[in-house]
Amino acid sequence: QVQLVESGGGLVQPGGSLRLSCVASGSIFSINDMGWYRQAPGKERELVAMVTRAGGIAYGDSVKARFTISRDNAKNTVYLQMNSLKPEDTAVYYCQVNYKPGRFSPNYDFWGQGTQVTVSS
Repeated sequence: QVQLVESGGGLVQPGGSLRLSCVASGSIFSINDMGWYRQAPGKERELVAMVTRAGGIAYGDSVKARFTISRDNAKNTVYLQMNSLKPEDTAVYYCQVNYKPGRFSPNYDFWGQGTQVTVSS
């Protein structure tokens, strides 16, 4: 079994910052991609940012230049630094990992429970 523990969400004023963390643990041989997605009420889940094991990064268009994703492979942890937050960033943010439970096993996707981020004055 795999566990993803997300933290760092909360309420922040427009223009403020938050840092999300997601720690993966359990039956993990290796982790490939790690990323963050978000889902606002009435909207589809969308990519916020993702980072490969080698360090390749992709961002959703709406967060470029404001958000920064990073990871610590030794700690199986991915971070999302969110700056210049806007009310439209309000959503539940989900951590997602693509991992192998064993050396010769296929890759699997696993999702966290989500953490609420609310940007409001």
